[in-house]
Amino acid sequence: MEMTLRHRSLAVLLDPEKADLSRLTFTDECHPDYLFVGGSTGGDPTDFVKNLKSAISNLQSKIPIILFPGNSSQFTPEADGILFLSLLSGRNPEFLVNQQVKAARVIRESQTDFLPTAYILIDGGVETSTMRVSQTKPLDPADIDTIVDTCMAAELMGKKAIYLEAGSGAIHPVSSQIIKAVREKTSVTLIVGGGIRTPEAMQTAYKAGADVVVIGNHFETHPEDLARFCQKNQNTPNTQNDDERFMALAINEAQKALAADEIPIGCVIVSQNRIIGRGHNLTETLADVTAHAEIQAITAAAETLGGKYLPDATLYVTVEPCPMCAGAIGWAQISRIVYGAPDPKRGYTTYAPRTFHPKATVTAGVLETECRELIQEFFKAKR
Repeated sequence: MEMTLRHRSLAVLLDPEKADLSRLTFTDECHPDYLFVGGSTGGDPTDFVKNLKSAISNLQSKIPIILFPGNSSQFTPEADGILFLSLLSGRNPEFLVNQQVKAARVIRESQTDFLPTAYILIDGGVETSTMRVSQTKPLDPADIDTIVDTCMAAELMGKKAIYLEAGSGAIHPVSSQIIKAVREKTSVTLIVGGGIRTPEAMQTAYKAGADVVVIGNHFETHPEDLARFCQKNQNTPNTQNDDERFMALAINEAQKALAADEIPIGCVIVSQNRIIGRGHNLTETLADVTAHAEIQAITAAAETLGGKYLPDATLYVTVEPCPMCAGAIGWAQISRIVYGAPDPKRGYTTYAPRTFHPKATVTAGVLETECRELIQEFFKAKR
């Protein structure tokens, strides 16, 4: 079945041809969220995965082992999952689709969890083994438009994750400008790797919008650094970061309203870590007093799922819903509502506090300052 990766996750990449498991120590207090196994060269990783399982078998915490294959021979059902990669930054059909066709049957029959992933090489200042093996060139980090267009194409093609890769031993990691630009235009899981050597660089990638940061080459030469990375990575609960991630995307929608001279309120609806609906205020554009951000997003989500009820969804909106929108949220049976800034004058809590579904939960104040500043900016310009 299709798998998902948690937001703000650290993955350690182990190349079976290079990794020395005796030098890496994993404990319940110090371990990454995922172990990726793979490399551009090499073959069947079954023995390595078995040894890796043995090395972490004494832990109470389960660390999923996920394959990061360079070709169809690098699959083993011993792993917990696989990134089903397609090298979209290049145009070599062997790594766009041919290797995938060769591996499809055995992966499907093994019932191994998979994640359809667009693999996108960004020039990190060195020639990588992936470049040599695939006979493709990386994308120019200065050409952000092409990188973003490639990532948007990946999402439109149905990919559920994007892997921005600067390459093993990269001099320059994928920049925060690139990560942010891709994050603003896509809603799938964003994985970033290559050239990240400090916990501070990892945090910079998270702040820019990365969901998963992958570190491999650095830990091969500095295994003692794993503790520092893990400690830094575990400071903030994933749930809080998921809320901030999706609220940031709602803020992006609000900025679209601001650009159109609409009151800047934005909304996204999420189900199973996937955005199923987006919307922003369009009351002036459509000359429709009901065209609020929440209404636009609920309509889009219903179209995505093919039904009017959204019981497994979370709605993120930059400002507390009004009574009208609260009613629509209740009728849609949305189970969780997250909003940024309160609206004491027109918010539902003042006029209709019991409008949501009885079992719905509410989280308020997520990125409240950013959400409030957008509204204040709009009305200040109107004075």
